[in-house]
Amino acid sequence: MAGDDIREILFLCALQNAVKHGGVPQAGAVIGMVMGAHPELRGRAKEVSAMAKDAIADVAKLSPDERASTLQERAPEMMAALSEKHEHRKVLPDLEKAEKGVIMRFAPNPSGPLHIGHARAAALNDAYVKQYGGRYILRIEDTDPKRVDPEAYETVREDIRWLGLGITEVVTQSDRLPIYYDLCRQLIERKGAYVCTCDNEHFKELKMAKQACPCRDQSVEENLGLWQKMLDHSFREGEASVRIKTDLDHPDPAMRDFPAFRILDAPPHPKVKAHVYPLMNFSVVADDHLLGVSHVIRGKDHIANTRRQKYIYDHMGWEVPVYRHYGRMGIEGVVLSTSQMRAGIKEGTYTGWDDIRLGTLRALARRGISPVAVKNAMLAIGIGETDISFSWDNLYAENKKIVDPVANRYFFVPDPVRITIAGAPNHTARALLHPSDEARGTRTLEFTGDVLVPKAEITEGVCMIRLKDLFNVKVAWDNGTPLFSYGGDSLADARAAKARIIQWLPAKDTVPCILLTPDGEIHGSCEPRVKEELSKVVQFERVGFARIDSATASGITAYFTHK
Repeated sequence: MAGDDIREILFLCALQNAVKHGGVPQAGAVIGMVMGAHPELRGRAKEVSAMAKDAIADVAKLSPDERASTLQERAPEMMAALSEKHEHRKVLPDLEKAEKGVIMRFAPNPSGPLHIGHARAAALNDAYVKQYGGRYILRIEDTDPKRVDPEAYETVREDIRWLGLGITEVVTQSDRLPIYYDLCRQLIERKGAYVCTCDNEHFKELKMAKQACPCRDQSVEENLGLWQKMLDHSFREGEASVRIKTDLDHPDPAMRDFPAFRILDAPPHPKVKAHVYPLMNFSVVADDHLLGVSHVIRGKDHIANTRRQKYIYDHMGWEVPVYRHYGRMGIEGVVLSTSQMRAGIKEGTYTGWDDIRLGTLRALARRGISPVAVKNAMLAIGIGETDISFSWDNLYAENKKIVDPVANRYFFVPDPVRITIAGAPNHTARALLHPSDEARGTRTLEFTGDVLVPKAEITEGVCMIRLKDLFNVKVAWDNGTPLFSYGGDSLADARAAKARIIQWLPAKDTVPCILLTPDGEIHGSCEPRVKEELSKVVQFERVGFARIDSATASGITAYFTHK
């Protein structure tokens, strides 16, 4: 085996080790890999050992992204071996009392489209329904007209369909106001609630002092009469509310006689004409009971609500569902606040709910993130009680498993410069559409003398570059001006010169392309065939995955997905 071949094998083995484990590989590990695969080299151990040091040094100069992309370009089979199915997906812990099936619910507020934060509860509930069998209810919680966006009723359903949840039925709470009113009457009759007409500040003072307000001792008949007056518009906003009787000595003041119904005169509700609205803790209990919800999975920020809601269950004599509370999930890098997003859209800061700087599910979809990847990332997080920070890298890794096997490869040249290569023969480059699937065929790029290359690659001091799937190019410098000439076809020569393998395009056969990223626009050129990939995710070699959003006579617009 020739020395250049041994160097190439050592370099690739060192590269694979670095991609798999991170950091700089140990010489012994790399040499062991090579000797195991090529036992005929064992007689040349000293020679191989010396070459291994150079190979490891070359790998150490590359960034983690460059290591992965180089291994994918030079030895896709070695990259594929790293991701073969030896991994065991984390299994969600069992749910108690689930042996006969479950009834679960996902309950968003229609204040705007769903975002990545909503995906956790949505995906976990969906997975448990699939695991145990049963029903999965989408419950639109719209009993606070101040938080309702009329358009969100449909956008939420669209997001649910995109996410692929196995919803079996849909319930909208504003359609159920008469049910809540009747249950409130029953709760008053059971002496579990009363109508309070105290001034809010005065009630707060009494509550903090662990004292009952004067309304608490009213008879059932008095409370029912006041309740009817609330429904008949005899009270204005702030003049009366329904409170749940709890423990006035409870150490947490928020648990003491919390409100269950209130009066709201404005804004008007877009779906119903109402004056009295249930608060979340009441409507949630009513619907969870009436719809037969058996298990509730939600964030531990709802633990206090769970404690409040148990008072209502006890008053009504209803069975309490099984609760599981997971830790908080911090999400950085995107805007999630619906009010901030809406204001930004109105001001022109964002182009819409699918602006890729936002954390909405539709923004992820526009970037080319698969809904399966979103659900898998959430299931990997699980329902642990420990607070965590959401990892975008984990989401991208899940998405890469999905898009990498199917995304065709193309060249995109950012910020291109045109160069003339002296002495180079005309050549037709045939590059695989996918390095792991030759059956897909090739794409052809005709070289006739001039090419476009990334401007960032032509920096003073560079003596050679290799145009991927073409040949080597020598670079000479004349008072700061680069001169380019044909450098032969040998990959070994490129390796010896530590030449970078770069993407390129024929100067006469390109299409303008704008790659939109969360950090801004990248202008460049790409292969004409990319137009055939509309709405699909492709891989721009050495750049990353991208979703082709539009293709017009003026060029292509693509959205950056991830590396």
